[in-house]
Amino acid sequence: MALAIGALTSSSPALAQSGVSEGQKIAFDRGKGNCLTCHDIKGGDLPGTIGPALKDIKSKYPDRNDLVAIVSDETKRNPQTVMPPFGRNRILTEQEINAVVDFLQTL
Repeated sequence: MALAIGALTSSSPALAQSGVSEGQKIAFDRGKGNCLTCHDIKGGDLPGTIGPALKDIKSKYPDRNDLVAIVSDETKRNPQTVMPPFGRNRILTEQEINAVVDFLQTL
């Protein structure tokens, strides 16, 4: 059991980095996450200005669950939003939403 815990602990940074990379890929993918259509994101090309610039995310949303909820279905918090409910409409899977949140928390 100790070996299994040690193995998980040692690969954890690699897994986290993998989630960040996958999240960035999804966020920048014009056919999937498409975050750049509405948001300015460091490293992204041709950003939109409909939504706020995505920066200092971890300080704005210290509770990761809040950010997951926003990406999943911002209409629950703000019924007037134009942000698509990525989770509710099954645009992104739960795993993809978590990867995007991993990426957003690095901004």
